[in-house]
Amino acid sequence: MVSFFLHFEHKRRITMGEAAKDQTEEVIQAWYLDNKEEDQKLPHHKDPKEFVSLDKLAELGVLCWRLDADNYETDEELKRIRESRGYSYMDLCEVCPEKLPNYEEKVKMFFEEHLHIDEEIRYCLAGSGYFDVRDLNDIWIRVWVKKGGLIVFPAGIYHRFTVDSDNYMKAMRLFVGGPVWTAYNRPHDHLPARKAYMKKFLKVIGDRNIDASA
Repeated sequence: MVSFFLHFEHKRRITMGEAAKDQTEEVIQAWYLDNKEEDQKLPHHKDPKEFVSLDKLAELGVLCWRLDADNYETDEELKRIRESRGYSYMDLCEVCPEKLPNYEEKVKMFFEEHLHIDEEIRYCLAGSGYFDVRDLNDIWIRVWVKKGGLIVFPAGIYHRFTVDSDNYMKAMRLFVGGPVWTAYNRPHDHLPARKAYMKKFLKVIGDRNIDASA
């Protein structure tokens, strides 16, 4: 009887986890990019489309949540994430022609491939935008973040950002301690943060492949 209830509880937790992942995928979707150089604000799907799961993003160190963007000031789940991960600093920004001076110039600057020596955390409160990251084979993955999507990029991962064709995103920016804005445009492979990233996540993929072949 005890084993039955343990089995039931295990299945219940799996079901709850799958439901949460499905909800997150409604506001955070990812796919491999084509190689076209046209307008960066377009989706740039491959033909045929090749989608990327949230589990695949997690293997790269990219973490995703779906939260209640309409009630972010009182959201207990956001509070829990901030406390558990040490995100003590917060501000809001709007990326749109009306609110961001030198808008087109800034959008092109955001789209330069770069890394940070700390995590980058963005919570989309309105609108949407694309965050592109490199997989471990150096191939671009486009991550479309919409209202309610919170995404964390690990220190040392190469990435870039652009708004989509709607030209609007309101985001919460979170930091551990004070804000650090320094971006290191590629190549900066010699930085300790980059070396640590590659060591950690190449090992994760390697261990997973070993387990699968055992």
